[in-house]
Amino acid sequence: MSRIIEQPRYSCALGAQQTVVAIKKAVPILHSGPGCSGKISSLIGQGEGYAGGNTIPCTNASESEIVFGGEDKLRQVIEGAFKVIDAELYVVLSGCTSDIVGDDIGNVTGFYQKQGKPIVYAETGGFKSNNYVSHDEVIKAIIDQYVDLFSSKAEPQTGLVNVFASVPYQDPYWNGNLEEIKRILEGIGLKVNILFGAESEGVEEWKTIPHAQFNIVASAWVGLGAAEHLKEKYDTPYVHFPYLPIGGIETSKFLRQIGEFGHLDKNKVESFIKKEEEKFYAHLERTADFMLEFRYGLPRRFYTILDASYAIGFSKFLLNELGVVPAKQYIIDDTPESYRENIIEEFEKISEFRSAEVHFAIDGGAIQEEIRKDPQKNRALILGSGWERDLASDIKADLLIVSAPITYRLVLNCGYAGYNGGLRAIEDIYDRVLDTYW
Repeated sequence: MSRIIEQPRYSCALGAQQTVVAIKKAVPILHSGPGCSGKISSLIGQGEGYAGGNTIPCTNASESEIVFGGEDKLRQVIEGAFKVIDAELYVVLSGCTSDIVGDDIGNVTGFYQKQGKPIVYAETGGFKSNNYVSHDEVIKAIIDQYVDLFSSKAEPQTGLVNVFASVPYQDPYWNGNLEEIKRILEGIGLKVNILFGAESEGVEEWKTIPHAQFNIVASAWVGLGAAEHLKEKYDTPYVHFPYLPIGGIETSKFLRQIGEFGHLDKNKVESFIKKEEEKFYAHLERTADFMLEFRYGLPRRFYTILDASYAIGFSKFLLNELGVVPAKQYIIDDTPESYRENIIEEFEKISEFRSAEVHFAIDGGAIQEEIRKDPQKNRALILGSGWERDLASDIKADLLIVSAPITYRLVLNCGYAGYNGGLRAIEDIYDRVLDTYW
């Protein structure tokens, strides 16, 4: 029985093209039907990177390739990409059509790998999963088929870590989040492979993945697959912080956990935390008069319509740092069943005195209908996507767009992770409150 889902928040597995686009001088090569890449870019794109958007090479598989197979056309596109695009890594991704007809993209790609070309492949037929899952699969493919070539003398480097956190582009604020995570980890004495975005050294940084002392996963579940894979492959341990740390309390907790796991100099860790907390709370103290004067016009309850990492992180931040009480929290990343119990436990202990009800759902229309029926929805804050603009207007709620599609915001290096991200979140939330107040 078919089912219509309103307002998609993520893409099919082929959306992992954006994972590749986020690596400096890496290029995805798609063996898929025409239009697939464009639809993905329109949903979670906003920024083409080095060779994203309309630059992405694609076979544009048609009826001919479905009937007779598309491996020859894939070879042509790969060879054309080598000639036209000066990249340091090429990643071939399959779409639904090529996976259904059974084209052997591994064999095609293997021919060029034997020639020493920096090329890998991953099967990302859209029907297999979503882009949260395929993000990990592409990381593993790059590690197994390319990074592993440079691992023969993979001695751990003290203080070197690989970080797996925001999913590029699926998290609209991925670049800013990763920049802040790298900044604070370097602040406690680590050397950080952030792997994606402006603060990464690109493909050269990926080559050092096997040399890490340990890996860090700052996410509810995405990235755990990659970390587990690296543990099995190179015996690299990992530490898991199960949500995105936002604001003073949770960021300090994150850094202490990392410091303890990595046996870092405790004095250095605490010194950095103290300095950052002093700055963070000094800025927060400046809002005291504003909070008191406008206390009757500020949001009292909040809904999150976000992926698990953001939902937990923002819920803890809003309740414990700003005193906004959680209403029902909606998780929209199609979280695998094996991770849901741990996420529910995080919401049950969201603070010492409160818990929050959480619901896993992927139908945006159904979620919005529930919120409209909530008798206590007045003066609410919604953390969601561009899809929630009409809902916020209808129920006179304040809206902070955090999730894809963002539609109504241009994002460069804005991020909500860490100490600086917490301050930015406060600015953005109350900027919207004041905009509707007057």
